Amino acid sequence: MNSKILNTEVQDFIDTNLNQDISKIIFKGSPFPEITVQDLANQIAAKKKSEKKLPTWFQCKNIYFPPKISIEQTSSEITAKYKSEIVNGESLIDLSGGFGIDSYYFSKRITHVTHCEINTDLSKIVAYNYNVLGVKNIETKATDGIQYLKEQNEVKFDWIYIDPSRRDDSKNKVFLLKDCAPNVPEELDDLFLKADNILIKVSPILDITSTLRELKFVKEVHIVAVHNEVKELLFVLEKNFLNDPKIITINIKKSLKEVFQFSLSEKISTNPYSVPLKYLYEPNSAILKSGGFEIITNKFEVLKLEQHSHLYTSEKLINFPGRSFLIEKVIPYNKKEIKKHLPSKKANITVRNFPKTVAQVRKETKISDGGNTYIFLTTLKDGSKAMIISSKIN
Repeated sequence: MNSKILNTEVQDFIDTNLNQDISKIIFKGSPFPEITVQDLANQIAAKKKSEKKLPTWFQCKNIYFPPKISIEQTSSEITAKYKSEIVNGESLIDLSGGFGIDSYYFSKRITHVTHCEINTDLSKIVAYNYNVLGVKNIETKATDGIQYLKEQNEVKFDWIYIDPSRRDDSKNKVFLLKDCAPNVPEELDDLFLKADNILIKVSPILDITSTLRELKFVKEVHIVAVHNEVKELLFVLEKNFLNDPKIITINIKKSLKEVFQFSLSEKISTNPYSVPLKYLYEPNSAILKSGGFEIITNKFEVLKLEQHSHLYTSEKLINFPGRSFLIEKVIPYNKKEIKKHLPSKKANITVRNFPKTVAQVRKETKISDGGNTYIFLTTLKDGSKAMIISSKIN
């Protein structure tokens, strides 16, 4: 950590060049003798990366930014705030603290937070930034979190939070929990000696069912999407919890949160299928990730088009966690019918349980992307392939 970067003239230079081409800045070299151009370029790139992801850090003066990869790997403020709403109590230890965004938000709900980060330089940066941000209840430790936890004799925490590193020793990406560092399934017994509640963040691409088999005492699974893109997959573990876990999906949008939850033991409706009616619904990405496709017909007044299509319909418009459409026409999929019924050569196309990709359909039909028409290519309950032409409601 080079403290010279915090000088007023350097900070002004960083702010002035936030939108400049980094390669050009590197080519020109650093105008400050005690700061390398690489360090200067990193501060610019990392701060720019934080503008939307970490607005609190971006807007605060004299924040010291870590290498850009730490910004890329950290939670966003939106998802960190959501995680903080899961925990409560007096004490929490963050075993893989990183740039400290999660710990910062945990500190708003927990009396004392311990932030562990094995990278000494990053730990110093985090401690400095907490001081700038006026945070008083986070203790930073430049150490391996698992090792530090094991050394705390007679100490228990209300919560353990861990976001295992998804890089192996060769810096290649890994995803399965057993391949991450630390190996959480292997460490679980020791972790439960130190806390009754554990919150684990895993790769959003992980399969939920297989991950449940790797863990134990799972109480909740949270699937967190932001603007319909799944960002985080969270597992809440409670010592000796043996009931079925609750699956909680949330899609955080600008003005609202779409929440849908269910238990894995819930019974499925016996006759949930229908031909397309007046309205069509597409679940948000968090629900699609959850696999709770059949449960939707229990929770909402909708019917499914077909077992594997994951599209829903109703005669009356309802408030649905996803996109809603007014069905205009339902026709068989063939070129002649498309030309007859499509008002223009521009449309938004989605395929669900259909033998062709969007690219193949566009090539065959010459339909370009965009416009106000939405086409869903799918399989209906009688097995026929259909094209549903619709207009978007929300």
